[in-house]
Amino acid sequence: MSTEDFTYEEVGATREEGHCPPGFHPLHMRMRIGEGTEVFRRASEAVLTWEMHRALGVDIDTSAQRAAPGVDVTVSVGGVVRAPCRVVWTVEEHRRAGWAYGTLPGHPACGEEAFVVNRTGDGTVWLTVSSFSRPATWYARAAGPATRGLQHMFARRCGVVLRRLCAGIPEP
Repeated sequence: MSTEDFTYEEVGATREEGHCPPGFHPLHMRMRIGEGTEVFRRASEAVLTWEMHRALGVDIDTSAQRAAPGVDVTVSVGGVVRAPCRVVWTVEEHRRAGWAYGTLPGHPACGEEAFVVNRTGDGTVWLTVSSFSRPATWYARAAGPATRGLQHMFARRCGVVLRRLCAGIPEP
């Protein structure tokens, strides 16, 4: 996958937990979703198939049914803010599943965001949302810290929505 269209240099850097390139603001949120193999399976599918994002109330425009490297995704909020991105990596393992996308020209921010579901040794299922970003448009810069506050709110909301999508699955 070519990295020439991305609006930042360290494409794929969210694979390394806790890494934040200089000049970017980090975000790291970890939320408990539930317990057990079925909760992990359901949460993984909801993340990998855009269902979690759609349940958040954002519009997802993509030609792919599932996250895969190189897939373009445009997230729109209220038909006003359009945020073009491209999936930079995915993971589908026995206890870990998710993906990350990076910003393309026209996105109000510059950076990368990852959504990863994992099941720990005790069976607990977690969603981790991690990113690094900085404003890329005049209105994102003008909003200052409010932009980061909205990003934190979005990350927390991902956990709430994913927990709701997994509700009703019996825990072991």
